[in-house]
Amino acid sequence: MSLEQEIKLIVNSEDKLDLSAITWPDGVKAGAIKTISLLSAYYDTPELDLSKGRLGLRLRRSNQQWMQTVKTSGRVVDGFHQRDEWEHPLESDQWDLDKLYETPVRELIDNPTVWDSISTIFTTDFIRQAVLLSMEDGSQIELAYDYGKVFTSDAHSRIHEVELELISGDVEHLKLVATYLEKKLPISLSNISKAQMGYELLNN
Repeated sequence: MSLEQEIKLIVNSEDKLDLSAITWPDGVKAGAIKTISLLSAYYDTPELDLSKGRLGLRLRRSNQQWMQTVKTSGRVVDGFHQRDEWEHPLESDQWDLDKLYETPVRELIDNPTVWDSISTIFTTDFIRQAVLLSMEDGSQIELAYDYGKVFTSDAHSRIHEVELELISGDVEHLKLVATYLEKKLPISLSNISKAQMGYELLNN
């Protein structure tokens, strides 16, 4: 298990951002921009037992690598998201039940009737441009710019956001970088995760 700490910012423009055009202040070193294609299927029961238990379950394909992830809802304050996360690589798009059993999802696995009803309820499909930011004190932040969509069988919504995730070091740097970017780009703090966007589509 790890503690995910990140700040989310929504892009308030139809135009795509140009990360290469960002000028960084002294003390912030930006690495090369990496582009990744991410396809994620989110799972729940017909009764939304995972959502009711404040849990998220997904399978994600990053280029050719599959990953299973369990997340708690955690806490969100002014765009700052903190949540527990269990993430494991997979050989294919099949669950590793032994690893899932090490997470809070084990209560559903222990009920075969409930677990057998698990299915994809919505999907995200987006392109991510990622940049590693290094600070003078050694702290590191991944800036991820995502654009694409979240969709169910009969509805969809646009994904256009920036995530700043603390990789190591002082969490205060997240807030400093977010404040700097808000002055440079048409973005604003967001409390809504991609999973929440998907569940909102289900409720509409």
